Amino acid sequence: MRLLNIIALLPLLALLTAPPLCAQVRFGPSGEEGAPLRRQDWRVPTPDNELGAHAVLFRPSGPGPFRLAVIAHASTQNTLRRAQMPQPEYRPLAAYLVARGFAVLVPERSGHGATGGRYLEDQGGCDEADYARSGRATADAISLALVHLQKQDFIRKDGAIVIGHSAGGWGALALANADPKVISAITVFAPGRGGHANDEPNRICAPHTLLAAAAEFGKTARIPVTWLVARNDSYFAPAFSHKLVDAFRGTGGKAEFRPLPAVGSEGHWLIETEAGVKAAGSELARVLNPPKPVATKKP
Repeated sequence: MRLLNIIALLPLLALLTAPPLCAQVRFGPSGEEGAPLRRQDWRVPTPDNELGAHAVLFRPSGPGPFRLAVIAHASTQNTLRRAQMPQPEYRPLAAYLVARGFAVLVPERSGHGATGGRYLEDQGGCDEADYARSGRATADAISLALVHLQKQDFIRKDGAIVIGHSAGGWGALALANADPKVISAITVFAPGRGGHANDEPNRICAPHTLLAAAAEFGKTARIPVTWLVARNDSYFAPAFSHKLVDAFRGTGGKAEFRPLPAVGSEGHWLIETEAGVKAAGSELARVLNPPKPVATKKP
């Protein structure tokens, strides 16, 4: 009898633990502005129609409209680590961008931390790794969040930039096929998937598959990419990252590769620190303020 009672309760338990229906998700601000940098919690759309992503928004003072910068965070194949991931904020980088007039959105993608839901970016094991599919899944999430913010009155509809870190950078590469009028530039910090295979430094899961996926992204790329890697990055070391850049360029992608100095004990995380943002400062400034074309005199 007890077993029958438990079975009878299963549908109710499933209903209580199911993700909220799309109609129940309210996108937009979910709290008041606060310090620093007018920090505000937001909910933004995700590729999973039944889920809203947690996000944080930083912005300058005033009404705008501001150019938008979206920061795409790193990820992991480890389910427990993803579930325990704190809300990404990249505060030193956000402060750098806000000081230069950008509103900065940092969305937490599906399958991570408080956002939860299905992990849509799964690359699979080394034998069947599908890095192109996982990158496009990340790109879809970045794009949905960006488009939602560009509907806000205080955000410009053009000139957005995307900054991606690790798996987030890999997704940003897949997004390089977007409209250059909407996204003017992409900057990636050590983009890739499968680094630290089996938690071993300088070991990459199926590196040839990763190179092939980078070449695939390059075929349709329309937005220029700045590719930054610290000299002490043990996930995607400069030598291997240069191969990825060559694969991306070889099929038509436009990318500038810029090695950065060693920062901290592990350069893969440099962009999460003030020292890392300082090390990347000149490259970031170049992306944010591209040289204006030189006017030519009419004959």
